[in-house]
Amino acid sequence: MRDASPPDSRRQRSAGHGKTARPETLEGAALKGAALREAVVARARAEGFDVARVAPAAALPETGARLMAWLDAGYHGDMEWMREGAERRASPQAMWPEARSALVLGLNYGPDHNPLDHLAARDRGLISVYAQGRDYHEIIKGRLKQVAGFLASRGGADVKVFVDTAPLMEKPLAARAGVGWQGKHSVLVSRTLGNWLFLGVILTTAELPPDPPGQPSCGSCRACLDVCPTQAFPAPYQLDSRRCISYLTIEHAGPVPHAFRKAIGNRIFGCDDCLAVCPWNKFARVGHDAKLAARAENDRPALAELLTLDDATFRSRFAGTPVKRTGRDRFLRNVLIATGNSGDARLAEPAARLLDDPSALVRGATVWALGQLLDADSLGKLRRQNAAERDPEVLAEWEAAAGFPAQISEPEQA
Repeated sequence: MRDASPPDSRRQRSAGHGKTARPETLEGAALKGAALREAVVARARAEGFDVARVAPAAALPETGARLMAWLDAGYHGDMEWMREGAERRASPQAMWPEARSALVLGLNYGPDHNPLDHLAARDRGLISVYAQGRDYHEIIKGRLKQVAGFLASRGGADVKVFVDTAPLMEKPLAARAGVGWQGKHSVLVSRTLGNWLFLGVILTTAELPPDPPGQPSCGSCRACLDVCPTQAFPAPYQLDSRRCISYLTIEHAGPVPHAFRKAIGNRIFGCDDCLAVCPWNKFARVGHDAKLAARAENDRPALAELLTLDDATFRSRFAGTPVKRTGRDRFLRNVLIATGNSGDARLAEPAARLLDDPSALVRGATVWALGQLLDADSLGKLRRQNAAERDPEVLAEWEAAAGFPAQISEPEQA
């Protein structure tokens, strides 16, 4: 049930919070119905959106029922905020009773390469395509406001812009509007743009003629389900976030469970596997928006360089990108897992410097990484040098790494 997927662990989300705009002045006579819809869609295209379609703002009862089943199964993991306001998510009008129409906007961010081709570069980290450039929230939010302001002024209607923080289920709304359909991986799929789409929604009091809904077209294909490294899909159209690499590397705050560390490979922020294999991407285009273009330094950055990041350099390096919101400690945890999976013993030395890191999360991931790269004697020497460690989770990592006892004698002072 990817409607409820974590906001930074998947690509298709709205961008920002709900804002209300009231009409102030009208540019000539107010437009209504089909004329207003045509004008607003044209304005959305002019703002750079690749698709703009309309759905009724009525309840989504079937989607609401699936969400409750998803929550009851525990598939939301640590994201307790998903349960808060769950009842409101079933209907846009539960948030705003006056809403009559939903304008759903999509912006293509298709990559110029297949992300799966980079999984073999084990000494480099993979950042999900959507997070390699500027934060899409801010880019889309400004454009949504422009379109919403146009709708308010030309239609004499109230509007609200939704950018990822309100309990609004954008993907079901996009499917209702005919932007596409939710695939078996729960991400929206478009016949003309594949599944590389950012979504934004404008709710309005204006009555706009709706578009026909999208029709599911996955057929018997299960490529997205089968490619998942952690088997995060218990069934088609269902995602268990607790097993999802995007969730584990972005939303999950604690140590990554041992069962998934090897499968993470060199993915250090998110995962694109289920998106990359979708056959409908043969109709996708490379993203054309320069503001969303990947930064060169975020395209397969060297793990050796990332291991040196302190908090200040992390914030500076990833300023303005989605990566920054995860925080340095959680990001370094991911980098260290990729380091352990690299098989490159040369990375042991820069990794070992993090055994004294202030963050227990980082120290614990460091122990695991070193356990993958070093022999028992070298690991034992490092353990004796770090005999002062007292954090129980870090001590558990030492014990798991090579059977070291939780407490050992501190080295004698020279």
